[in-house]
Amino acid sequence: MIFIFYMMDKPDAFALRDELRPIHKAYLATKAADMAFAGPLKNDDNTKMVGTLLGIDFPNREAAAAWIKDEPFTKNGVYASMHIYPFENLWEQKKGFPPGK
Repeated sequence: MIFIFYMMDKPDAFALRDELRPIHKAYLATKAADMAFAGPLKNDDNTKMVGTLLGIDFPNREAAAAWIKDEPFTKNGVYASMHIYPFENLWEQKKGFPPGK
């Protein structure tokens, strides 16, 4: 099942987010085969990252929670809040996501 991770940064986390980004991306890469999507949430004028949205396949909530617990942004206090939701896509996708960077 796909689990959605909706995480909002602490207001002062930009420098820490930037510093940890390489190890954050390496950690995400460990789930590349199970990744539906991943990327930053941005402010309204698209100039600043304010959070993270991930969609990853896990067998259950416990596995999803265990994986995110060791994620570098999580472990180092980037996020002010985190929510994990099971997700079922009931709409045929008409627009794709751009290739990963």
